[in-house]
Formats: sequence, C-alpha cells, structure tokens
Amino acid sequence: MSAVLEFPELKETEGKLADRQSKLKTIFAEAGTDLDMSKVKCIEGDSAAKVATIRAINDEIDELSIKRDEQLVLLKGARNSASDEWTPATERGDGSRGPVRKSFGQLFAESDVRTGGMGVKAEIQGELKTLFARNAGWAPESIRDAGYLPAASAPLMVVDLIPQIPTKQAAVKYMEQTTRTNNAAERSEGNVYGEAAFALTERSVTVETVGVWLPYTDEQMEDEEEAAAMIDAELPIMLWQRIDLQLLVGDGNTPNILGVNNKPSIQTQAKGADPVFDAIHKGITKVRVTGRAMPNAVVLHPNDWQDIRLTRTIDGIYILGNPADAAPERIFGLRVAQSDNQTENTAVVGDFANYSQLRVRRGVEVEKTNAHDTFFINGKQAIRAGVRVAAVWRRAAAFCTVTGI
Repeated sequence: MSAVLEFPELKETEGKLADRQSKLKTIFAEAGTDLDMSKVKCIEGDSAAKVATIRAINDEIDELSIKRDEQLVLLKGARNSASDEWTPATERGDGSRGPVRKSFGQLFAESDVRTGGMGVKAEIQGELKTLFARNAGWAPESIRDAGYLPAASAPLMVVDLIPQIPTKQAAVKYMEQTTRTNNAAERSEGNVYGEAAFALTERSVTVETVGVWLPYTDEQMEDEEEAAAMIDAELPIMLWQRIDLQLLVGDGNTPNILGVNNKPSIQTQAKGADPVFDAIHKGITKVRVTGRAMPNAVVLHPNDWQDIRLTRTIDGIYILGNPADAAPERIFGLRVAQSDNQTENTAVVGDFANYSQLRVRRGVEVEKTNAHDTFFINGKQAIRAGVRVAAVWRRAAAFCTVTGI
C-alpha cells in the first residue's frame, strides 16, 4: 500500500483561511443588522477605514481560497502519481483472485504518447501506407443529450401571490359593502343608541378565456417522444405567463383580465421629493390605515428593485446588506415580487393574500385534432391549451401604487 502523502503548506493555508473568515464574522456580528461601523471594536479607525479593512480581509480570503484550491490539485496529482499500476482483479479466468496487470492497449490508451508525451515510447520503421483513422475506421458515436434547452421566458411572480379558488359560474358575482357607518358610542341611561348604516353593491367580474395552440406533423410526434413532453410542459406555462402579465396591467375590457394597476379606486402614493424607501412605506401605511388591510407583498420591475437594492449610505455602505451576503428580497418585511411585466418606476403594495382572488372556472385543458383546415390530408395535427379565469380585487383600498420611484 502507498504511504499517505502529507502537505504542510495546505494545512497552513487552510488555517489562515479559517482565521480570516472568523475575523470577518466577528466584525459583522459587532456591526449588527444596521451595519453601524461605530459599534465595531475589533478594528480601529473611522467608518471608511473599517470598511476598507473589511474589503482587505475579504480580498485576502479570496486569495487564500484560490491558493488552497491550487494546493488541493497538486496534492491529488501527487497521490495519483504514487498509485500502483497494478489493479485489483474481481475475477480471473482460472477462478483465482489476485492482482491483474493492465494490458498494453490499456497502458497505451492511458499514456500521453498520443499528445507527444513520454509515457510510452514507440517507433515505426518504413513508409506509412494506410493510416487507421476515423475516415478509414470508426467515426466516434455521439449521442444527443436527453431533453432540450428552453428559450428564456418570464418566471411567474404575481400568480403565486394570489389565492386560487374554483368557480362554476361564467361570471363571479359578490356583494361589496360600500357604506358602513359605525355610530357605536357610550350612552347614559335613558338616552338613544347610536344608529349604524349599511349599504351593499353587487359586483360582477366576467370569467375570461386564455388560450394558445400549436400545429405539428404526425411524424414529429410519432418519431420523437420528447416532442410530446415539450409540448405538455410549454403550452400550460405560456398560459400562466399571459395571466401573470394580465394580473398586473390588464385593462379589464373583455376578453382582457383586470390587472391590479388598473383597478378602479385603488390608492396611489407619489414619490415626489421623498426617498424611495419613504414613498414605499407611505404606500404601506395607506393600505393599513385607509384600506384597513395587512399588506404582504410589493411588486416591482427588476430595474427598480436593482436601484433600491444598490442604495448606499454616504460613506458607501449598502443599506440592504453587504453584497457578499445572501440578502432576502424583502423591504420593510414585505416580500418583493420582481416582474418585468410591471410598469417601470411604479410599485404596487397590497394585501394580496386577503383581498385578491383568481377564480378558476376551468383549469388548463389540452386537446388535439386533425380536423383543422387541410390538416387531415396533409398529415398534420393541432394541439390547443386553454384556461378560464377571473381576477377579483375585493377591496380597492387594500392596494396602493407608488409612482415616480
């Protein structure tokens, strides 16, 4: 058996790396969640000097990590070079067990003679008549990987925020309390009670159909199993991507779904001269106070979220956390849903969990036929997918757009 190789330099590098990581952890622990550099006592200097020290330590950690990886490669190579060329046998022709020496063909295939190295020396005398190469022998067989690389498309962001509830109606009708006068008050003996007042208004939201179809040949579906799998996966996601867009910017005119941005009587908060953080918080407050709701999400265009995430103090410290840390996508405790369907420079704050619904009349259904046009005689088929839904925004005041961010 080969002796175990030691590498003192690797242990030294790993020790230094662990020390620098521990020091960086101590610094951030002292700074706290607000990254107040004045709380850091383990390093000296003002805020700028301490941030510079953090960067220097981080750079040193990067250098040590690279050095450690290089040393690990060297150690692995040294251990491989010390291994025996004899390989254990699992079965011999005579039924006995023991080491089996590699064949000349194996040694040749594993040597570096093919690339001009010195693993095996070979010399051929005389004129070369026929070169045994791929054009005269076997061409290498290449098997295509299973599956396919899908084209880039928008992820679903808004659909996941809204509860989905089935319906059996062609329209969703509900009663909204439009007047609620609360005159409850203290009263002395013999005096009149305060009189309350209620008024209800019927609301109706039409169930709309979202659909898509795809033509294909009989041969494509028969000869390639993955074609059917791709269609089954792609068509439904196309439907939900369209619904995701409509839930934000749809105008509500049939057959369009009404999006939250266009919901009548929704609240609005202009940024004006406020910082973006202040404007968003004012929108949150409007949802809480006027809407009497508990906001649970903020929808932003990715470009707007980028500006917010990269906001720094005057001395260069990131407000929402160090870039080296995995910062959650939240603002004032609310989930941030990034969607490039959202209008840029406009955020939507709302209580999506309690005051929005996606009513589903029919889930995604996939059907196929060859009766379209001349498809039957041309050996073609058509496949379609459809879904019927309605977006219900049950309380307009539970949502607020923040503009000009």
